[in-house]
Amino acid sequence: MKKTAAILSALAIAGATAGVSAGPRDLANFDGGIGVIPVSSFASPMNADGTFQNVTRNFVKGVRSSTQLWRIADLKADVAADGRIKVRGRGLLFAGGDLLGTTANLSVVATLICEPAAPFVELSSADTTNGIVWEGGVPLDPNGDFQIDETLRGRSGETVPSECASPTLLIRSAGNGAWLAAGVPSVRRDN
Repeated sequence: MKKTAAILSALAIAGATAGVSAGPRDLANFDGGIGVIPVSSFASPMNADGTFQNVTRNFVKGVRSSTQLWRIADLKADVAADGRIKVRGRGLLFAGGDLLGTTANLSVVATLICEPAAPFVELSSADTTNGIVWEGGVPLDPNGDFQIDETLRGRSGETVPSECASPTLLIRSAGNGAWLAAGVPSVRRDN
């Protein structure tokens, strides 16, 4: 009787787990977003009109920034080891200038960079092989919301690495490749 109960318990556990298949392992996760500030620093001398001659643009891992401020209300992204990327962004809008609070009808792509130092490999959610204007960008809703569900690919056929030592996720304009927002890497806490 005890033997039969043990066998039935084992079969029940095996049956319950047989229908659950583990998906691909996560390569990187992001929870939260940062909008771009185009200038990372400036130095004297100041011009008579209040501008500065010496300005450093806010490049991230070799990717140039937008020339205007952008804000993002929220961003969540998961990148699987097989290169599948799912991004949900809310409120990606101009944060300055005459287009304040709008999207200018832009389309965006996601780019993952895993290297901590150059040379950097850009893996994007759109076809970046044809130069500056990329095929496959996702249009921003009027309120700045967007969703990306694609597979990452490199400009020269690079593949997704097995590890991502320094995950950087950039949301970029499909029109000119400038970054508008960045993902905040999730910190895993083992308790």
